Amino acid sequence: MSTQTYEDTIAIFRGVLASVTPDQTTSPTPCASFTVAQLIDHTVFTQHMVTDALLDKPFNFAGVEVAPAEQATAFDRAAADALAELDRAGAMQKVVSLPFGTFPGEHLMELAALDTFQHAWDLAKATGQDTDLDAGMVESLWDVAVAHMEHAPRGEEPAPYGPEQTAPAASSAADRLAAFLGRTV
Repeated sequence: MSTQTYEDTIAIFRGVLASVTPDQTTSPTPCASFTVAQLIDHTVFTQHMVTDALLDKPFNFAGVEVAPAEQATAFDRAAADALAELDRAGAMQKVVSLPFGTFPGEHLMELAALDTFQHAWDLAKATGQDTDLDAGMVESLWDVAVAHMEHAPRGEEPAPYGPEQTAPAASSAADRLAAFLGRTV
């Protein structure tokens, strides 16, 4: 399987990240427990999680904390490392175990793509950027989201996903995905 969808979500996140200004790092996000800086750290962590899982490293419950001025560089490096591990022979078939499930590397990549894309939306929303992100990407990720939400905990934070919301009729595809994943659009 190709890493193209994951690569595209990384590029989308990076594009949104490029427009974040230093004065926005303490702003709230649609994820109530994260400021903008913490959301970026979490997304850097997602990329590390892919690499670590494929290298059989223990899950890092502490996450990562990067100085705001270094977050873009940290994200780029972590994303490149994750893609390099996914490109290794057998990575897509390798079974990895994480606190939220055991599955092949291909599914880990799909979940990382979904998480990275959703947090691009969260970051765009939190920083006043356009949330009408790549509609084709939403189409690519929708089935992953539906399958994932069959087993993912929903509820008030600290649950990773809020209850499904209703997006206004004229909402973009990315806004509809965000609402499905529990964000208020």
